Amino acid sequence: AQKLADADKMHAKALADAKAESTKVTDEARHDSQRIVEQLTEQAAIDAERIKAQGGQHVELMRQGVIRELRQELGAESVAKADELVRRYVAEPGAQAGTVDRFLDDLEQMAPSSAEVGTHAEVKLRAASRESLTALVEKFDATANGLDAAALTALADDLAAVARLLLTEVNLGRHLAEPADNPAPKVALLDAVLSGKIGANALELLRAAVSSRWSEQSDLVDAIEHVARLALIKRAEVSGDVAEVEDQLFRFSRVLDAQPRLSTLLGDYGTPVDGRVALLDKVLTGANGSANSTVKALLTQTVSLLRGERADQAVLDLAELAVARRGEVVAHVEAAAALSDAQRTRLTSVLTRIYGHPVSVQLHVDPSLLGGLTITVGDEVIDGSISSRLAAASNRLPD
Repeated sequence: AQKLADADKMHAKALADAKAESTKVTDEARHDSQRIVEQLTEQAAIDAERIKAQGGQHVELMRQGVIRELRQELGAESVAKADELVRRYVAEPGAQAGTVDRFLDDLEQMAPSSAEVGTHAEVKLRAASRESLTALVEKFDATANGLDAAALTALADDLAAVARLLLTEVNLGRHLAEPADNPAPKVALLDAVLSGKIGANALELLRAAVSSRWSEQSDLVDAIEHVARLALIKRAEVSGDVAEVEDQLFRFSRVLDAQPRLSTLLGDYGTPVDGRVALLDKVLTGANGSANSTVKALLTQTVSLLRGERADQAVLDLAELAVARRGEVVAHVEAAAALSDAQRTRLTSVLTRIYGHPVSVQLHVDPSLLGGLTITVGDEVIDGSISSRLAAASNRLPD
């Protein structure tokens, strides 16, 4: 009986302990659940704020994207509409001519300014060589005065032959071009090599050339070639056909510009000179044989002395040199249509005031310009074409 009573007590105690433990576990679970609820509530609030912020940013990005697309579409549509309206407007010859007149009005505002434009041979030289070239040209002018066409032809041929010799005999060219306080040894070397082989006029000019100071060895050859060109241009002046020579040179430069393959073949330094000159003769003969004899001589001389330069640029430089000899500046003008006599006269007058020299206008018609003018003088470009303004408007559209 005692054992049974003890067992009942132990059972009762175990139940009490279990109940107490159960209560404790329940309380802890309740506290844990409350803490979890609080943490989840706090995290949910944080996530809600983050999602709200990200959503706002996303909405703003979408808004900006939509605005950008609308601006692009509206801008492109506006430019396209402007292009259509402009093309419709300039299709009328009178309206197209009006765009040129308005450009000339704007250009006249530039007239008080001035710019110095030198020949290509002068612009690319450094100071010492530029001074030497100026002195050599002055000596040529003094020598050429009084010479007839035959004598000038002989002078040009002699100088061109010497230029080719110096390009072939590099050591000779280096000795003749190197700076020296006493040029007598160089003059003696020149005489030893060339006396009796070229004319007296050419030899005298070459003595002056080797006595001068040159910044680069190649400048001496360039100067000799330059004077050889001047001799043929002087021949045109003596013959009274310098205007025809200028016109044909400019036209041939445009032919080369329009036919890059031909320009490349004529300027290919890896091809023998005879082959390039033969190609030139074929081209000139194919032009109904109408090329002026001085033009043929100038082009042959130029092509035979090319040494890496572009043929089209060399011929253009040659044409500009012919104009510059008359104290004029060449303006290459592009227009959508031919200019009237009044417009051409006005343009020439305005450019003459801007550059301080008489200006020779070389006009090229390019209908793609739509209206206005593009003017190139030396390295300076004045672009007043309508096509460039439309292109600029398109380029300024938002990305």
